[in-house]
Amino acid sequence: MRVRGREDQEQRERAMLAEDAALAAESEGRDRSTAPDALRTDYQRDRDKILHSKSFRRLSHKTQVFLASEGDHFRTRLTHTLEVAQIARTITRALGLNEDLTEAISLGHDLGHTPFGHTGEAALAGALARHRGIDPASPQAARLYRHNEQSVRVVERIENGGAGLNLTAEVRDGILNHTGNLRAETLEGRIVATADRIAYVNHDIDDAIRAGILREADLPEATHRVLGADHSARIETLVRDMVETSAAEGDIRMSPAVWDAMMELRTFLFANVYTAPPVMAEVEKATHLIADLFDYYAAHIDEVPADYRAISDGDDLRAVTDYIAGMTDRFATSTYQRLFIPHALSY
Repeated sequence: MRVRGREDQEQRERAMLAEDAALAAESEGRDRSTAPDALRTDYQRDRDKILHSKSFRRLSHKTQVFLASEGDHFRTRLTHTLEVAQIARTITRALGLNEDLTEAISLGHDLGHTPFGHTGEAALAGALARHRGIDPASPQAARLYRHNEQSVRVVERIENGGAGLNLTAEVRDGILNHTGNLRAETLEGRIVATADRIAYVNHDIDDAIRAGILREADLPEATHRVLGADHSARIETLVRDMVETSAAEGDIRMSPAVWDAMMELRTFLFANVYTAPPVMAEVEKATHLIADLFDYYAAHIDEVPADYRAISDGDDLRAVTDYIAGMTDRFATSTYQRLFIPHALSY
């Protein structure tokens, strides 16, 4: 048996991966140079850094959609991340691209998510806007906090006592550009962006059915016809279509019919799940909680942990934002109870 070290693996990438794959040996590198690892390529090393980070571990206690879910089978931000990684790796492998890069981006893409999912993201942006004298309902306010940008801040500045994780440029680019209309430089990063949509559209339907908000029969008939009759069939159709269309076009694509069907499901979720009364009742509570926490720590900046204040460059609101964004749902809730309902702890 022979040890296959980093150089062997880099050579294997050159020999086996597609011509347009991102090769670890040709990475743009890190902000701070380090000695190469004996066994791992740079992208494998990035994956491991993310996996062992505190921010990654906290994802297990951050909500995906259902903020007060009962039962053990609802998604968390961590299980969402793992589903994205699985879907993205399947697509990457089928296209002959770099699975290690795809996995690293997938595992890091949501490290900057707040407690309480996108509700927390909107609430944190609104609270920050108020304190900066900006209308919380304005488009400018929404730009003050974006989880993809915070994810980059986590890996560049917050983790490792302020030193960050010193990841490669390709991983950071994929994390930053995984959402909205942004476009990653690498094909692997573009795969993660679409795998993220495939994952959340499908698992949010699954969780909504589990919560009793939806039935499978409630989904638009057109999406059943194009994508399939159930959760498994939809994912298989989306992944297969993405692989086949991308291979034919030389870029990461879905066919128009399949893409439109997925976007129709996403629109359906916004109309029938994300704004459903049971969800909105919890949204209001979470929004209030985040706003009160922000107001409290902005007025008591000395109670924000020193490591967050040390990397804020003198911006107290930046320190408050970083601190609250890193909280898990249960830590945010227990902190709120400690600060605002002290009598609850005396019984």
